[in-house]
Amino acid sequence: MRSSPAAGRVIENEVTGERIVIRRPAAETGGALLVFELVLAPGGHVPSGHAHPEQQERFTVLEGRVRFRVGGRATLALPGDTVTVDPGTRHHFANADRRPARLQVEVRPALNMEELLATASALGRRERGIGRLRQVVDLALFLREFEREVAIPVLPVAVARALTRPLAWLATAGGLDGRYRRARAGRRTTDTPS
Repeated sequence: MRSSPAAGRVIENEVTGERIVIRRPAAETGGALLVFELVLAPGGHVPSGHAHPEQQERFTVLEGRVRFRVGGRATLALPGDTVTVDPGTRHHFANADRRPARLQVEVRPALNMEELLATASALGRRERGIGRLRQVVDLALFLREFEREVAIPVLPVAVARALTRPLAWLATAGGLDGRYRRARAGRRTTDTPS
């Protein structure tokens, strides 16, 4: 497992309107748990529908209203409500209010979810104005690097890996992975408590 910064690390994704503050990093729990506070701006949402092959996520709404789609079921969660997403279950969520929504999120096991969140943020900042090929290459590299943490929900995991691994390998062999590596190296986070 990669080393993890201390509690208080802030990850912001301007594209999706997400602000993440790590409250209990994986390093403090031996990798068993990651806890973070998630603030979704009005109109803020997770980048796309997805699944976590090996992880359970538990969302507790602290403020605001959040619309979840878990499996094929839509739910509007209000303060005090908790939504649990089991491993392998497709889900998506978005702020359903005109003011920010605040949630506590627990991820079990943590795996490398902190790095996934930071990488998604960095790629989101760099995504504007790039061509489709670059987006496909970045997605393949992202899915290969974080295949235990995230999956394409419409494909079986084995099929998705059979598609993304060769594409990621070709991108790396052909030198097309430079933008992804720069985004990974230059991701913007702060390690100060908030």
